[in-house]
Amino acid sequence: MTRFRLALVVPAVFALFAALLSSAAYAQGEPLRLGFLTVRTGPLAAGGKQMEDGINLLLKERNNMFAGRKVEIFFADTAGQPAQTKAKVQELIERDKVHVIIGPLATFEALAIDEYILQSKVPLITPTSAAQNDLAQQKKSDYVVHVYGTAAQPMHALGNYAAKKLGYKRIAMIADDFTYGHEGAAGFQHVFEDNGGRIVQKLWPALNAPDYGSFVGQFKTNVDAVYAGFAGSNPLRFLRAYKEYGLKMPVFGNPTLVDEGILKNMGDEALGVYSASWYATDRDAPDNKRFVESIQREYKVTPGFYTAGTYTAGLWLEEAMKSVKGRFEDKAALVKALHDVRLDHGPMGPIKLDEYGKPVLNIYIRKVERKDGQLVNTTIDTVRDVTQFWTYDPKQFIAAPQYGRDVPAAKFLE
Repeated sequence: MTRFRLALVVPAVFALFAALLSSAAYAQGEPLRLGFLTVRTGPLAAGGKQMEDGINLLLKERNNMFAGRKVEIFFADTAGQPAQTKAKVQELIERDKVHVIIGPLATFEALAIDEYILQSKVPLITPTSAAQNDLAQQKKSDYVVHVYGTAAQPMHALGNYAAKKLGYKRIAMIADDFTYGHEGAAGFQHVFEDNGGRIVQKLWPALNAPDYGSFVGQFKTNVDAVYAGFAGSNPLRFLRAYKEYGLKMPVFGNPTLVDEGILKNMGDEALGVYSASWYATDRDAPDNKRFVESIQREYKVTPGFYTAGTYTAGLWLEEAMKSVKGRFEDKAALVKALHDVRLDHGPMGPIKLDEYGKPVLNIYIRKVERKDGQLVNTTIDTVRDVTQFWTYDPKQFIAAPQYGRDVPAAKFLE
């Protein structure tokens, strides 16, 4: 070999060797420390167990590795309480030095930690419903990424279905008296009334209400249907009370009313219930079939949206890690990568983020049926590429009063 060729080859070999050493150093470096906000105690604990199933399955499938980096997970029980959620997040960041957090379960928990996440600059990937007006929505924080939509997002689609597909005109509402309950009911009301319907009654039981009989007994009977927005174990108690009182009006519900995690404990009281969700167990796609079969094999349960949500949040993080070649230490690059993910695989279907960090995704309208002796949610309609704004103008939607207990105004109460 001539000296000239040798002069060209030797530096190239050293460059390649250095690159391999660099990659090896990253692969052998510290693990990605992943904080995970779950709920193991309190009325929302049923959802917390399902959340853990989702992330644990993905990590097992990946041998606890994302993009060549070891993943070490730290679980924290928030008890579904905003104050405890903030304390647990501080522990994860300041004591455990986590690099990314997945969670929490409830919308009001996410709002409680919004400012702290911005101050600490640790990315948060939320796997359940997003608050309508958080710092990400106000374009004040890039550190929160939502892989599931707002509480109102599926309810927009369900309100539209009730009004336009079923032709209902009068509906009574009942929902848990906290942020998730408020925003879901508001989304349903907004679209239902804009399509000619009327919400004629609203009831707000406390999240920890001991009994629903006194509320069910107040329902007007001259309505076409009832909207019910409950979470945790409350759907089971509500639907049983509804059946015990002999009411026959159809029931429409938020994603958690008859989610698979609670549906398994129900009986005939759930038959015929309509709901809308970001996830459908019966979605006919290879990725989803594999996911459902894996959860059933591993945990002996059928997955619902809590389980699909954390599995998808993990997929989202994995894609961002691939984009930065495992170098999560470059926080700015990781945050940008989290926002740039376009997920085209996984159980939920295609997902991307809008400019406010909220997902654009499919919404599935479902109805509870009994098949082969089991209660199941059967998808009866799919609304594709749904944004947080439904069909409304984004600027006008953002400028309008934020969804809440009294927004939209109840113009037709009787």
